[in-house]
Amino acid sequence: MDKTEYTLDYYNQRALEFVQGTLEVDFSNLQNQFMDLLPAGGRILDLGCGSGRDSKAFIDRGFQVIAVDGSEALCQMAEAYIGQKVICSRFQDLQVEESLDGIWACASLLHLNRQEVVEVLNKLTKNLKKGGIVYASFKYGDFEGERRGRFFMDMTEDSFGEILEEVEGLKILKQMITRDVRPDREEVWLNLFLEIE
Repeated sequence: MDKTEYTLDYYNQRALEFVQGTLEVDFSNLQNQFMDLLPAGGRILDLGCGSGRDSKAFIDRGFQVIAVDGSEALCQMAEAYIGQKVICSRFQDLQVEESLDGIWACASLLHLNRQEVVEVLNKLTKNLKKGGIVYASFKYGDFEGERRGRFFMDMTEDSFGEILEEVEGLKILKQMITRDVRPDREEVWLNLFLEIE
């Protein structure tokens, strides 16, 4: 079983537990920073929508949302929550036809390896309008491998900078280090706001 399969298997087996642990987490600070960079009513790709928490926030603010997740179980739960279709696809296989104002990749690209992140960003940013925004977050550090049943690739400012050198037209608007907003977690996160030139 490869890393993508065992990671998706983890989410399919624990979908309810995952949704219960993330749906009510207050993520409004980062959501609002992202939405404030976009045109009103713009189109957002929620890449790895999980519970649907962030998609719902974007829809409630009047944005058009294309929600995607690789886990069939999470897609079903997110669909019920946001009231619209969720595309079930691995990021590497995803084909998006629409032009986008923003891509939201909250704690999702971290399940890919370095080369896959480069490939996915290069592919999906082709759909971004000029000045379009990407938000991505990674656990902070230099670990790469299996952690508690899932594959993770952690990032620092330097290691993400190296990835960005291989992604055409994408530049950093701002980056922030934050603590996990869940009260039972001590994890530190690298948050990146990127713009397509």
